[in-house]
Amino acid sequence: MAETFWSSLDFGVVWRFRDALLMGLGFTLFLAGSGLVGGTVLGALFAVFQSSRFRIIRWPIRALVEFLRATPLLMQAIWVHFALPLVLGFTLAPTVSAILALTFNVGAYTSEIFRAGIAAIDKGQIEAGRALALPTRLVWTKIILPQALRLIVPPLTSSAISTVKASTILSILAINDLMRVAMRINGFTYRPVELYTAAALLFFLVGFAISRLGLFVEKRLERPA
Repeated sequence: MAETFWSSLDFGVVWRFRDALLMGLGFTLFLAGSGLVGGTVLGALFAVFQSSRFRIIRWPIRALVEFLRATPLLMQAIWVHFALPLVLGFTLAPTVSAILALTFNVGAYTSEIFRAGIAAIDKGQIEAGRALALPTRLVWTKIILPQALRLIVPPLTSSAISTVKASTILSILAINDLMRVAMRINGFTYRPVELYTAAALLFFLVGFAISRLGLFVEKRLERPA
């Protein structure tokens, strides 16, 4: 039985459609990269707002973050693509909807990473900056964020890998990401094992590269100035 299974495989289909698969991978990287960059910036803003002394600022952001973390990305993508246009009065392209959904989803998770990193900073340093009458902007950019960055690189690396994997869910919006391309090719070649194995290997290579890059950045930050 096992011999029959292995002999029936034809990985030549992967080579024949390599260009389409690589284009799908490129779009996946674009989608995940856009969501990760936008989500990291948004997450940093969320973390800053949640650290505010004013409840009117802190509580609404906290509620939004909890909602985004507690609901599936698939539901968020569907809501952004089909419900948000009813509010805005114009339709969104599937790619735009996917990036928006991924950005807010990543932002919710990275905000917790930033918040934990900020909470780990000695409060005395922050108070010292304020005692010296430093502007709030300088307190954040010169005291808090540089130290927090050393603590948040490892979890941000894991978040980046998770973002790439989570982007596969967005194929429901009919965008030409790697999973959607593999599904379409499988639709007329009927080679799911070969195609999805190839897709899995490509995702592994991307995840491995991100983990190596994160380790490199982490070691660079640990070096004394």
